Amino acid sequence: MMLLDSPIDPQPLSFKEPPPLLLDVLRPNTKLQQAEKLFENQLIGPESIANIGDVMFTGTADGRLMKFENGEVDTIAQFGSDLCKTQDDEPTCGRPLGIRVGPNRTLFVADAYKGLFEVNPWKREVKLLVSSDTPIEGRKMSFVNDLTITRDGRKIYFTDSSSKWQIRDYMFLLLEGTDDGRLLEYDTETKEVKVLLDHLRFPNGVQLSPAEDFILVAESTMARIRRFYISGLMKGGADLFVDNLPGFPDNIRPSSSGGYWICMAIIRSNPGFSMLDFIYERPYIKRMIFKLFSMETVMKFIQWYSLVLELSDSGAFRRSLHDPDGQVAAYISEVHEHDGYLYLGSFRSPFLCRLSLQSI
Repeated sequence: MMLLDSPIDPQPLSFKEPPPLLLDVLRPNTKLQQAEKLFENQLIGPESIANIGDVMFTGTADGRLMKFENGEVDTIAQFGSDLCKTQDDEPTCGRPLGIRVGPNRTLFVADAYKGLFEVNPWKREVKLLVSSDTPIEGRKMSFVNDLTITRDGRKIYFTDSSSKWQIRDYMFLLLEGTDDGRLLEYDTETKEVKVLLDHLRFPNGVQLSPAEDFILVAESTMARIRRFYISGLMKGGADLFVDNLPGFPDNIRPSSSGGYWICMAIIRSNPGFSMLDFIYERPYIKRMIFKLFSMETVMKFIQWYSLVLELSDSGAFRRSLHDPDGQVAAYISEVHEHDGYLYLGSFRSPFLCRLSLQSI
């Protein structure tokens, strides 16, 4: 067994303190199970969601950018050469992740394999802004993830989760503890890309503050949210916005209360036993796991637990919504608030979920 190769070279990691207790605001409930499923079996893995008026858009695991209008589902763009049938096809067919609406009613999309795009959904025109094949400060982008855009459309801030691992290897990235992720800035006028933050461990969702003076970055491996200042006295500096989250955060989106929605598909149980906390400190266990099992097999042993948190504008926990067994809202990736509803993205489910805010 010692002679078997492990696909990862894990780093010893540890959290400064145990996971927060699931009490008070974090007390488990089943509110996410009240969600209704939309467009079931008409799409797969609707990771991120955006609206232009009442028209909704998402990117799917088979490489499509899709539109939902008046109950109809339509494909408006595809960044790769063919539809994905398996994960092995993804580098060719692409995988749209983060999606945002620009000031001119166009969509800006981060494709994990292809780069940043602007899409006119009405004319179905696709424009490549930044190719993943273009090295940024000497390093390739292997896992373009999420993006956020200024109101004037001048700057796009986006994450490249790793220079080493692709999205199909995300579990390797999470457990290896690789610190090669970056927060980047793209200037739509000068066409320049620059690195704002480096050495991040699985940077994931990003969100500009309402005043556009800082950017929040979910650092998934470390169960925390970083803050990078883009204006004011702290410009160019960074600190922690929220540390020691009860799970591993994915996308960040604004809430109508002036705070933020974050979500996680895997939690750090407390009370209970957090397997990931335990093995984080023990690289030899992580190495052994992937010597013996494929990533698909490892994923079957993970306890999937969907958790949505609403944070205040200062990062305090406001409320939590749970689906402890992932019975309805499984593999949750994003919470998109629109017109009195929460729309729940998922990186694997064959549907969107919708939850009325009045019901919770």
